[in-house]
Amino acid sequence: MNKNIQIATLGGGCFWCTEAVFQEVKGVEKVVSGYAGGNAPGKPTYREVCSGLTGHAEVVQITFDSNIISFEDILVIFMTTHDPTTLNQQGADRGTQYRSVIYYENETQHKIAKQVVKQIQPYYSNKIVTEISPLPVFYEAEKAHQNYYRENTQQGYCSFVIEPKLAKLRNLHANKLVDVSSSAVENS
Repeated sequence: MNKNIQIATLGGGCFWCTEAVFQEVKGVEKVVSGYAGGNAPGKPTYREVCSGLTGHAEVVQITFDSNIISFEDILVIFMTTHDPTTLNQQGADRGTQYRSVIYYENETQHKIAKQVVKQIQPYYSNKIVTEISPLPVFYEAEKAHQNYYRENTQQGYCSFVIEPKLAKLRNLHANKLVDVSSSAVENS
């Protein structure tokens, strides 16, 4: 079977969480943490983005084979493993850098994003506030932020914030996951 490689760029709060979620999804070939959507000149740094002054969101860029998993399924997983109803916040992480956002690459992705948000809305009591915007420049985050969960599983943030999201993923989307013990999703 020939691969049909596509890209999804999503922000669901801290990129460490979103990266960890998509590293377990069947058909995902690579997950890269980074920044997008800001207005500061040049390549932003983690420290600058965390200040909230650059306008960038923490995002992940997911390379996936659409013969194995569809863009729609990627978005359903995304919308159900973070809280898309809190503006500029995920848990204790607050600021525009933690906004919920879907950056689309083309009109097809744009239409699918709007359909998925509409489809998912009835499952939430509050209004979904996920931004849907054209993909701006994507900047890859520093090496220390790539593959973060897998390299820092004993860290408190991983235990208390990321692991509950992974449990939710495994509960809601078990049929879309790779065998974690043999998972080898690449990161930069």
